[in-house]
Amino acid sequence: MADIIQLLEQEEIARLGKTIPNFAPGDTVVVGVNVVEGTRKRVQLYEGVVISKRNRGLNSAFTVRK
Repeated sequence: MADIIQLLEQEEIARLGKTIPNFAPGDTVVVGVNVVEGTRKRVQLYEGVVISKRNRGLNSAFTVRK
C-alpha cells in the first residue's frame, strides 16, 4: 500500500515539473511570497535563514527566520 502512495506522489511531482533547489537548515534563502491586496496580486521577496526542513514528498515544508 505504501508503495502505491509513493508511486503516486512521484508521478505527481514529475507532472508538476517544478525544479526544487537543494538547501539545508542554516542556508540563507530568498523566497517569493504571493501577497493579495484587494484586487491586486504581487510577489514580495523574503530573505532569511532556513531553521527547519520537513521532507514529506508533496507535503514538504520549510521554516525561514528573517
